[in-house]
Amino acid sequence: MPSGSGSGGGGGRVPLISGNWKMHLNHFEAITLVQKLGYLLRKEDVEEVEVSVHPPFTDLRSVQTVLEADKIPVALGAQNCHWEDKGAFTGEVAPPMLAKLNVSYVIVGHSERRELFGEADEVVNRKVLSVLGAGMTPILCVGETSAEREAGSTEAKVVGQVRAGLAGVSPAQVGAMVVAYEPIWAIGTGRVASASDAQEVCALVRSTVAELAGAEAAASLRAQYGGSVKPDSAPGLMAMPDIDGALVGGASLDAESFAGIVQYRLAG
Repeated sequence: MPSGSGSGGGGGRVPLISGNWKMHLNHFEAITLVQKLGYLLRKEDVEEVEVSVHPPFTDLRSVQTVLEADKIPVALGAQNCHWEDKGAFTGEVAPPMLAKLNVSYVIVGHSERRELFGEADEVVNRKVLSVLGAGMTPILCVGETSAEREAGSTEAKVVGQVRAGLAGVSPAQVGAMVVAYEPIWAIGTGRVASASDAQEVCALVRSTVAELAGAEAAASLRAQYGGSVKPDSAPGLMAMPDIDGALVGGASLDAESFAGIVQYRLAG
């Protein structure tokens, strides 16, 4: 796999730390969490790092209200969406609905959506295009299983997902996107890819983007790492040249832990 260039969050890329709450917290609990987070984050933290939170759909309006009313400098994100703007799709949520709530980022193709709900690459691509069409930024997730890693097929899996997910996306749009490398074997397991392993795959993502959309898009695209990220592992990951942020799961449900990840520059 290729080696990277630049520096973590460097090259003009502002790091993005995103909290994926998954199916946790009702709207009352969500309000409490974002208020605590707003108290813990310092002005200099959000000047150097962009932060987003991705609550369940039922919490979005409540979290939006608190973020805006209290002027908390955290972007609102969603965990998923449908690819159509409207229609007879019981239980689904359309991208324009999210945009009306001032959602900035939408996670697309998370491994749990792919593995548990059968989302194929083609579906993920349709969602990427629909999120972009609604004026929001997709966080496209890619990553391999433990079996795939042991079989030596990490590169083939990740390159295939990147290529499929970005099909039909313009170079300018690609350059403004986020791709999150989340090895499936590390999600919710407590296992974390070494910083060098994560860097290797994030560099692979960037080189694949360069082939698809050109060097300029590859240089500006942000690559996150996701998979049991904690405050103690964040500094090493973020020191890598091609890692521009983190997609945080369980640790984002605790305001102190999540703030500690955002404040990774203070370590040591």
